[in-house]
Amino acid sequence: MTHDIFIADAELTAMMTFAGLPFGLLYFAALNRSVTLFVGGRGWHGPIGLALGRFGAAIGFLLIAAKLGAAPLLGGFAGFLMARALALRAPRRAG
Repeated sequence: MTHDIFIADAELTAMMTFAGLPFGLLYFAALNRSVTLFVGGRGWHGPIGLALGRFGAAIGFLLIAAKLGAAPLLGGFAGFLMARALALRAPRRAG
């Protein structure tokens, strides 16, 4: 009987890991865009709005994952960290 719970937990953890990857890619793309806007001297309203949106989305994603349990939370965070590694390896545009 407890074996069924572990299978569902493993599937849920894998789903959260695969959901964390695209979420993390979007998060780091928004981070890149907000830094570009801020450094470009186009004001601070855009970067602040993007930062608040990023923080809110990250909190929401991790809260949902935490409600599902510890293993899905760790899986979602692992997907997020994989996206960070991909974002750091992405080629940078000059200018």
